[in-house]
Amino acid sequence: MIIFKESKIRQNNTTYYISLINKEKHLCISGSHNGFEGHYLDEVFIAPLTNNNAKLVRKLFPWLTPRPLLVNASFGFGDRLGYATCGHIEAIKNTNIYPVFAQQSVRENQRTNRTPQNVIDDAMWQIFQSGYRGVWGADADHVKEIKDVKAFIEAGYTFYTIDPNEYVDNNTDTYSLEKLREKAKQIDSIDINELTNIYLNSQNKLDIVVDEEIFLKAVVKYSKAIMHVEIVAKYISTKLDKYDLEMSVDETDTPTSIFEHYFIAKELRRLEIPFVSLALRFIGRFEKGVDYIGDINIFKNQLKEHVRIMNYIGGYKLSIHTGSDKFSIYKELSLKTNNKIHVKTAGTSYLEALRVIATIKPIFFKEIFEYCKSCYEHDKKTYHVSAKLAKVPKINTLNEDTITNLFNQFDARQVMHVTFGSVLDKYKQEFDEILLNNIKLYNKYLDKHFKKHLEHFIQE
Repeated sequence: MIIFKESKIRQNNTTYYISLINKEKHLCISGSHNGFEGHYLDEVFIAPLTNNNAKLVRKLFPWLTPRPLLVNASFGFGDRLGYATCGHIEAIKNTNIYPVFAQQSVRENQRTNRTPQNVIDDAMWQIFQSGYRGVWGADADHVKEIKDVKAFIEAGYTFYTIDPNEYVDNNTDTYSLEKLREKAKQIDSIDINELTNIYLNSQNKLDIVVDEEIFLKAVVKYSKAIMHVEIVAKYISTKLDKYDLEMSVDETDTPTSIFEHYFIAKELRRLEIPFVSLALRFIGRFEKGVDYIGDINIFKNQLKEHVRIMNYIGGYKLSIHTGSDKFSIYKELSLKTNNKIHVKTAGTSYLEALRVIATIKPIFFKEIFEYCKSCYEHDKKTYHVSAKLAKVPKINTLNEDTITNLFNQFDARQVMHVTFGSVLDKYKQEFDEILLNNIKLYNKYLDKHFKKHLEHFIQE
């Protein structure tokens, strides 16, 4: 039996801790164990890490329950495998950034064969194991409909990222002014005359350039999406008293203009939708697993204007999706927003797991990598990536000393990043075994990788 000493807690004459017994983690209880599932081993009660036991532990120790993070600087650590939270905790230490340790989208859960409950419980048990006592959040990422939300509410999530992309009209740039007028009149549940008085006839204090066409494009493009967010938010509010709400329009076909940002944020406020973050489609390309692609000076100028809108409307922060590995713009994001920022990452932790396999079992990694390449054209369809298979280095030209160079190559990173579902479907048992036998190395890689991200957002 290996005891994780940092996990030891004594309460009401009972001691609780996490231990490793026969390569499997358990909750050990010395004293009262009322309600817990398990059995005795000598004089210690051994409780498996089940959902029922997780619920009991959360009742005993409040810090194991996620909480809303409000407008504080925050960072989302997606964990597609369920083993990364200890490494994430190491990285977040000595920062003033609030972590989201449980964060997966409906799509990611489907591809990894996990549930919202699996994700939050996996994070919680590692929080227990590490002795972490800080505030943390749990994000139901990219939920689209009320039916998506229910399982996350039942599991205890505190952050809901509503993605209404199916309700966005991405064709507004092709419409004539007359067609925009016609489209606007056809939108149910909005008073176009009222909106005209608010956004077009009244001078805005921000001196944003707006004419009838700019105004109508925003109305036609986003009104149905805003109304959908209102519907989902009202449902969540019937179930939860306190939660973080984010509206995400980062997957629209075109960047969010300054006026569109103003329109979305002001409408959310006017309709009393309690949002704390807004994910825009920023100018440039935010692709999976790689740095920002685009003219950084143009991005800086646009960001300055978006921050001006955010500060004027007030009460929310900007959210950066596909936020991992964007090292060239992190400092600018931190300074311009004064850390009123939320950054989401997901697949970059999975890439660090692949790095462990490449280090420990390079022959097995080569097999995985070739499989990634065979799945890439199919798996990339739902992601913003631009990797070309022709540019991926030939795996047979790499030896044990150079194979990890693939993790620094643009095309290879993206190929590995977006094929996670296919890889886990085929190799999960061996994948997990290698990772769990080398968990300290995985934590080390995660700590190093995320410290490189977080150092840009640490403010004195």
